[in-house]
This record gives sequence, C-alpha cells and structure tokens, in this order.
Amino acid sequence: MLAHPDPVWPVAVLALIQLVDAAWCVKPVRFVAQCLEGVRFPRRYWRLLTPLKLAAAAGLLAGLWVPYLAAVTNGALIAYFLVAIGMHIRARDFGRNLFVNASGMLVLSAAVFAYAFG
Repeated sequence: MLAHPDPVWPVAVLALIQLVDAAWCVKPVRFVAQCLEGVRFPRRYWRLLTPLKLAAAAGLLAGLWVPYLAAVTNGALIAYFLVAIGMHIRARDFGRNLFVNASGMLVLSAAVFAYAFG
C-alpha cells in the first residue's frame, strides 16, 4: 500500500463528494431525510452526520500530505458504507437509497482505494 495516493485526483474527487454530502446534511435535503427515515436512523443523531462527513473530507485532503491518512480515511468510508448497506438491509429498505446511494458510494470508495493506494 502506498503512503500517499497516486494519482491524487480520485482522492480529491472523493473528498469533494464528502463536502457536498456534508452540505446536504446540514439541514437534510429531502432525499437524504427520506434515506435516514427509511433506515430508521434516530433523528437526534442526524446532526452528527455533517461533522462526520466534514472529517472524512478533511482526512482525505490532509492525507495528500500526511502519510497513510488518506488511505485510513478511505478505509473508514468503506466501513461507513458497509454499515449503511447493513442498515438498509435490516430496515428492508431495498429501493434506490440502497442500490444507488449506499452501494454506489461503497463501490466508488472501494475503487478509489484500489486505484489510488493499490
């Protein structure tokens, strides 16, 4: 595994996606709120998603200079999306949110990891 991503651009794109997702979670946009309700994620914890996603973006970007930080953060995103998929399955939410959003982000995060750190 590489200490720094090579190439850098996939990690930067993943960080940008996390920034956009964080903005969508400040006051959850309709499809984000529907997703959280679909998996019965407690509303009292919704406010934690913005700082979590901002931390992911910061870890990815700081990892362009700090050895292994981007790889660890990318791995944490993979774990996050595995948990999200598990929540969808547990809630029997087998619609778009599972197959496009959670699974799509898992595939993207895994692809970035394989491409930039492999």
